[in-house]
Amino acid sequence: MREHLLGFLVWLGYRTLSWTWRIALHEPESMRAALHEGRPFILAHWHGDEFALLHLIRRYRIATLASRSRDGRIMAVLLGLLGAKTCAGSSSRGGATSLRGLIRLVRSGSHNCSFAVDGPRGPIYKVKPGVLQMARMLHCPTYYPTIHCDRAILFHTAWDHGYMPKPFARISIAFHGPFEPIQRSQDPRDAELTERLEALMREAKRRGRTAHRAPD
Repeated sequence: MREHLLGFLVWLGYRTLSWTWRIALHEPESMRAALHEGRPFILAHWHGDEFALLHLIRRYRIATLASRSRDGRIMAVLLGLLGAKTCAGSSSRGGATSLRGLIRLVRSGSHNCSFAVDGPRGPIYKVKPGVLQMARMLHCPTYYPTIHCDRAILFHTAWDHGYMPKPFARISIAFHGPFEPIQRSQDPRDAELTERLEALMREAKRRGRTAHRAPD
């Protein structure tokens, strides 16, 4: 009950704050076509960028993982109120079960999935293989963002170098890709594959040149 109350209060604050933001959104043509035609895709992002992206949940009909921890349960309430579907689990706890839940949601044709690829506990800016496993099983492409925020509150002590855009912030979000799905014959735990996606996402992070200057 306490997690539900805290999640509601976070949602209320987030919705109020996000209404003040001035947002520019750029999508590749292939991504817009997939949205229009109802073809699934995956959104990959760094854990610290979550608050700049949550307002896009309804546009992309997001399904995602939520940790079984107390903070994860609060986040699951927030995500649900914003319109997302969540599966309880993470790369460290309940991973296989939660991935199967995500796969069912995406295959139903109603959702796309989103991954904080370095979550839930890092290390920061290191891609874990779950996102590639999902892309392999669904055989769908992955897109990843460059985010520029001109003013933000920084969470200096957080492992993920997270931030919250301030009131009336200007936020530019440009998605890149597609990173094509890996083949059945490939291993999603292959370091070469994770490093390839990681390099692309790190470069996208650098291009953001955000006001909070989260280090790569």
